[in-house]
Amino acid sequence: MDAHRRPLLDRTPALLTEGYAWLPNRMRDSTRSVLRTRLLGRPALAVRGPEAVRLFYDESQVHRHGAIPPPILDTLFGQGAVHTLDGAAHRTRKELFLPLLEAGRVARLTEHVTGAWDEAVRAWSERDRVVLFDEAAVVLTRGVCDWAGVPPGAVDTDTLSRDLVAMVDGFATPGPRHLRARRARARQETRTARLVEEVRAGAVAAPADSVLQRVARHRDTAHGPLDSRTAAVELLNVLRPTVAVSWFVAFAAHALHRWPAHRERLRTGDDAFATAFAHEVRRFYPFAPFLGARTVTELSWHGESVPAGGILLLDVYGQNHDEELWGDPYSFRPARFLDRPPGPDELIPQGGGDPAGGHRCPGERITVGLLQALAVRLARLDCTVPEQDLRIPLRRIPTRPRSGFAVTGVRAP
Repeated sequence: MDAHRRPLLDRTPALLTEGYAWLPNRMRDSTRSVLRTRLLGRPALAVRGPEAVRLFYDESQVHRHGAIPPPILDTLFGQGAVHTLDGAAHRTRKELFLPLLEAGRVARLTEHVTGAWDEAVRAWSERDRVVLFDEAAVVLTRGVCDWAGVPPGAVDTDTLSRDLVAMVDGFATPGPRHLRARRARARQETRTARLVEEVRAGAVAAPADSVLQRVARHRDTAHGPLDSRTAAVELLNVLRPTVAVSWFVAFAAHALHRWPAHRERLRTGDDAFATAFAHEVRRFYPFAPFLGARTVTELSWHGESVPAGGILLLDVYGQNHDEELWGDPYSFRPARFLDRPPGPDELIPQGGGDPAGGHRCPGERITVGLLQALAVRLARLDCTVPEQDLRIPLRRIPTRPRSGFAVTGVRAP
């Protein structure tokens, strides 16, 4: 039997045990950056590289509808989210999010978050020990809620922070973390839908053109206003990825601890270096292992094929550590991004392609802006890093330093 036509073993169990290394381990022996496999009972084709990124975002070849497994929708994105739409429906819904790409809005969000951070540092100075991952999540929640127009007192930011973290932390694993993620999403969708209804009824005032107001008033072309539950899903799809920057904050602290030579340059407020540092944190440290889409027709790529209704996998972690793209990819070198900005189809921790018209995360600019500003503050943070478990397990998705990166003896500026 032709080796390319032999029945493929389902590799889902290996994914659960190998984590981020699952695809890179299997693609290591391929000379064409393509691999046939089977996942969740369906034939799959795994690809990586800039050319493959363009294939992955070609809507004539692949769709998102039906591609995201229900457990991920029920935790990370929410049913009916923009991530599940294609074509005109996707473009119309994405109009909710495109203003987030504007430099002025990103700057205002950064101001809200850095203000919350500076206030938090003063409180940390009165505590024996703080865990930066946890505290960053609270800071980001407070900042993004203020920026999004969520009225003070309309939400419990501490509870919301824990729930938003739980949604991200439990999307890719069975067991208790996944159950916490489901409960967190159900709780916050109910609360946020109620808030949307109150805004629509005039019982709660939302600033004009705020994210909350835009979500409450948005109309899909075919179906009119979003139902309150879907509106809640999309508001959470602004809040949740912003709070997910806490993973990158913990990674940035980890990088500064391992390679302290970068600290001094960040302290000076060198914007170009801070941006390069943010890009390198996003490239070097693991966040999304891969992305998936559903093939519309039989798809062939570099001599391998997958039938219609199969899965196309984009190897995010593998591409961000591809020797041909980066050279010495397992060295942490922010300077690699001082020479030139990353190409849109090269650095893909939050997807590839065009964020305005495609499926690339529109919040990527927010992530970079926030991480750039918070990395400078981390470099200036006067504290002690005690002995702790700073290992980053690649079997855990999403991963982070085991300890969450604890610090002691914080001294307020």
